[in-house]
Amino acid sequence: MAGESDMAETTTLSCAQCGKPAHLQCPKCVELKLPREGAAFCTQDCFKASWVSHKSVHLKAKLSSFGPGTPGEQNSAAPDDDWLYCLKKGQTRTPKHPLFDWTGTLRPYPISKKRIIPAHIDQPDWAMDGIPKEEPNSDLQHVVEIKTTEQIERMRETCRIAREVLDAAARVIRVGVTTDEIDEVVHEATIAAGGYPSPLNYHFFPKSCCTSVNEIICHGIPDARKLEDGDIVNVDVTVYYKGVHGDLNETFFVGNVDEASRRLVQCTYECLEKAIAIVKPGVRFREIGEVINRHASMSGLSVVKSYCGHGIGELFHCAPNIPHYGRNKAVGVMKAGQTFTIEPMINAGVWRDRMWPDGWTAVTADGKRSAQFEHTLLVTGTGVEVLTARLPTSPKVFPWLNS
Repeated sequence: MAGESDMAETTTLSCAQCGKPAHLQCPKCVELKLPREGAAFCTQDCFKASWVSHKSVHLKAKLSSFGPGTPGEQNSAAPDDDWLYCLKKGQTRTPKHPLFDWTGTLRPYPISKKRIIPAHIDQPDWAMDGIPKEEPNSDLQHVVEIKTTEQIERMRETCRIAREVLDAAARVIRVGVTTDEIDEVVHEATIAAGGYPSPLNYHFFPKSCCTSVNEIICHGIPDARKLEDGDIVNVDVTVYYKGVHGDLNETFFVGNVDEASRRLVQCTYECLEKAIAIVKPGVRFREIGEVINRHASMSGLSVVKSYCGHGIGELFHCAPNIPHYGRNKAVGVMKAGQTFTIEPMINAGVWRDRMWPDGWTAVTADGKRSAQFEHTLLVTGTGVEVLTARLPTSPKVFPWLNS
């Protein structure tokens, strides 16, 4: 909570949230000895409302103090050129965390430097400093937007590009390829289409896509680890183009995958397909989780509860919230013109997750494998349009689709 500061020193300060005279100061800024300007607030409510964007100031201050010999630098590029890597709350990306209980066999590997965005590419508001400005305080965090015809057309175009980018990534997946090389393909394909890779620098995420291998549930960071025979890897792509985002992901097989992993991936694909099949005006958002949970449970699998589908459009993440598990409390009903993602994460073991010390990588609590599939959807007058649907040119990588 914001604390009282010296009244004589703050009477000339303005609230960082609303601009009114400020009499409170962020205690973390005081601890870090940061300038009072931008750290003052008129009320606790303004402090809380500003927290999502304001806390990034603390991270920047911590990173600016990093120098040679920083713990973990052997596993991440130094944060030079003002590039903020995946460090949250001062944590680093290194396997040498003696007190961290790794749940599976995966460990962090080195991360390459930030990829360049050409000047002509339209960029979202977090591209430069890692902080989304419009998204956190938008009314669309509480109200589900009905898209205009013009917005829908832009969404269709962007989602088609996103599909083509994911297809490009799928074509290079094989034993020996690093997830960083997959990220490079995603980055270059997105740029070539005139788009911006939405994850890049979103809340300081360091790469252009997420690559989640084996026990990683989501938000895996592309790095120097080579894919091994028998791995499964999810590639999550989001493209920002013409002012809107298109989001999808798929889980791929690497080499010879065991039968249990094949069943996990196919069941996850089926969970998404069955959920999409019920989408139409008048259906409650909470019913999506019931459909997914029922199918996963019948196969002896579990549904992750910590991460959900989301509204999407001119904002990367907004209302509605789409839980994938049963007995959820999602509010609202579907209406024509809404766009959102469904992206079930299905685990071979328990549904619970753990977070790696990098603050991004979510893994299964028991170290067993996890799979995920995602589409961006448009509710139509009579049903649903899958905006990120597979194309005739999409690589045929899933055996159950080739029969």
